[in-house]
Amino acid sequence: MTKLLSSMFLLGALSAACQSLPENQTHPTIQIHAHRGGRAAEPENTIPAFEYAIHHGVDVLELDLAVTKDNVLVVSHSPYITQPASEDPRIAAVLRNERQCDGPALAPGTAIHSLTLAQVKQYDCGNTVPGFPHQVAVPHTPIPTFEEVLNLAPQGNFGFNVETKIFINHPEMTPSPEAFVALIDEAVKRHHLQSRVILQSFDFRTLRAMKTLDPSIRRSALFGQARYDVMMGITDSDKTFTHVAQVSGATILSPDESLVTPDAVRSAHQAGLQVIPYTVNTPEGWKKMADAHVDAIITDDPAGLADWFHSRT
Repeated sequence: MTKLLSSMFLLGALSAACQSLPENQTHPTIQIHAHRGGRAAEPENTIPAFEYAIHHGVDVLELDLAVTKDNVLVVSHSPYITQPASEDPRIAAVLRNERQCDGPALAPGTAIHSLTLAQVKQYDCGNTVPGFPHQVAVPHTPIPTFEEVLNLAPQGNFGFNVETKIFINHPEMTPSPEAFVALIDEAVKRHHLQSRVILQSFDFRTLRAMKTLDPSIRRSALFGQARYDVMMGITDSDKTFTHVAQVSGATILSPDESLVTPDAVRSAHQAGLQVIPYTVNTPEGWKKMADAHVDAIITDDPAGLADWFHSRT
């Protein structure tokens, strides 16, 4: 549990991808990815959040997937339905900004993978969190299934950037990488959305598994600062963009914004790779990413980023 909580400390700040430019593109070269649907305004990873992002013309909906006990994909950044407690103030601060759900009493730290879909659907997750003071509560909002999010596809030409919440140090929290991506691929194919979906992960096993199963699905490698690798169970500390692409099999790179430099982006582009940093929420950060010529920006505030782009034209 301690290791998983440490992983959550890193993952609370994390989580992107490219597709052809739609007509409502807000910047001629840089796309907007709504992190968890744009959690600066709406409760994260909910249908209202995704509809908010669609309304504001985002290019891609970024979301996270967990798997229930009965093998249904549901949209959740946290692997827990009830957040664990922690005496570590750093971890406790992150957990306060993880989605808080109301419902039947369960022990803190109850994993989604230990519950059926029917049990998960009993929870109201439309609450606000303190880290986003402008967030608006949406009562009676359940955790959506992946199927329900894919049903939004006819509302526009946006993409879906889908992260597998899988933990190499905690195999009990999810199916195997192969089984996880098979569930995703089946759902995407049912909706005929292969060209609009990107699979992203910190766990490159899922990227390699998808490359084998369905190479038509684009793959994005998430990676952060080396100091967090022990928490994530990562033993390779080489953050060179081209190296990450080589070991992950991805054609899209999604680094922590602190790892982005103009030279790193240039080397990636020369290798035919796209660069989409996370999670960039300030005008200062947006300018740094734009000046580095990234391909897209993952942000909790897609409306703010769109306004910032328009102010520069």
